[in-house]
Amino acid sequence: MKLDVDVLRYLSKDDFRVLTSVEMGMRNHEIVPVELIGRIACLKHGGTYKVLKNLLKHKLVHHDSSKYDGFRLTYLGYDFLAIKTLVNRGVFASIGRQIGVGKESDIYEVATEDGTILAMKLHRLGRVSFRAVKAKRDYLQHRSSYNWLYLSRLAALKEFAFMKALEENGFPVPNAVDCNRHCVIMGLVQGYSLVQVKEIQNPDIVFETIIGLVVRLAEVGLIHCDFNEFNIMIDDDEKVTMIDFPQMVSVNHRNAEMYFDRDVECIYKFFRRRFNLDEDENERPTFASMIKPVDSLDKQLAASGFTKKDNEAIEKFIEGEMNEEIDSDDEGCLPNDENDANVSNLDSLHLEDEEDNEDTPIEPGTEDPEPKEDEEDDEDSPTEADTEDPELLKRLNKQRRHAIKAAQGGSKKAVFSRNSYKDKGHKKSQSSKVLKKQMADW
Repeated sequence: MKLDVDVLRYLSKDDFRVLTSVEMGMRNHEIVPVELIGRIACLKHGGTYKVLKNLLKHKLVHHDSSKYDGFRLTYLGYDFLAIKTLVNRGVFASIGRQIGVGKESDIYEVATEDGTILAMKLHRLGRVSFRAVKAKRDYLQHRSSYNWLYLSRLAALKEFAFMKALEENGFPVPNAVDCNRHCVIMGLVQGYSLVQVKEIQNPDIVFETIIGLVVRLAEVGLIHCDFNEFNIMIDDDEKVTMIDFPQMVSVNHRNAEMYFDRDVECIYKFFRRRFNLDEDENERPTFASMIKPVDSLDKQLAASGFTKKDNEAIEKFIEGEMNEEIDSDDEGCLPNDENDANVSNLDSLHLEDEEDNEDTPIEPGTEDPEPKEDEEDDEDSPTEADTEDPELLKRLNKQRRHAIKAAQGGSKKAVFSRNSYKDKGHKKSQSSKVLKKQMADW
């Protein structure tokens, strides 16, 4: 999908308000009903339909009337929400050309106010070329239902966390700048992908450096799982930089040895084929020879592959991220004054755990096609994101009470018929007096 940022400058405040309302509704709806979008956006004079028509024209939302009249976000609309938030934060000011495309993401050049060039990576999971993401990536952990937009956000969050931690531990990785929704801003690497390089001055030194990175990662408890010539950058000085980290796993993963051996084999095979470099197979590093670290990065970053006690760290990591999101059951109005803080509260879509009774977002085109409603009102407790804005919390609670009252049919009132005032015998009515008088005259 082409990123046409020229449209961004013509979008109004109401456009982003309705776009954010669709994002909120997608937390528990595959297709968000138009009525729900209108209740969340709370535009004056019922302008939601006009705004939706404008968003549909620019392909920021997709209309679906197969079961009911509703809309859902497209990747372009999700791009605009992330870009708008990052621009408001002052992370960058302009977007340039596309410099890379892969099976999971698109990469663009962006520039700051002072002219510094950065790289913007937009994760796009769900492409036809990579639909087996549930089997090949562990973004879902133990969840069963998923949404492509949410998976893209998880991939961006995981990559940003690993990139930040690896940079702090002295690994040659791009500088992690910021992250929002499915968008990661990082420093631009001045170099070329190793697959594009036909000749280097010191292939043996570069080979030893790359193999050393695989070993160093294992020593801190991590395995790259996709360490090949496509994810290694090299500059004119033959300095190596590694990229692409969403698929990293722990050394405690059940398939860790297979992933480690595959990474090593990819490097050996490439240098043997491209540079005719024959290395001694006896010196090849093995997973069994790696010393398991005591204080490793895999536990700090909740990498996959833990069991029992280590799984608790993952659960806390996931729950911590969930608590930062707005409660998926809330369908109140957005605050009138939209700013960066409010946009960051609506940062992204999220799924709940299978064990929770709260709503679970629905993957487009998969199971659970019908939208789910709340079963218990006790679960609608405001999160930290809700309590930051008292006005928003007040409106959400008011809207929730109205919805509950409407679902229960309101207060039952006594129904009176025309015979409700009929004479019960304890008090004579006017008709009985007239009848008695006629009988006496007769």
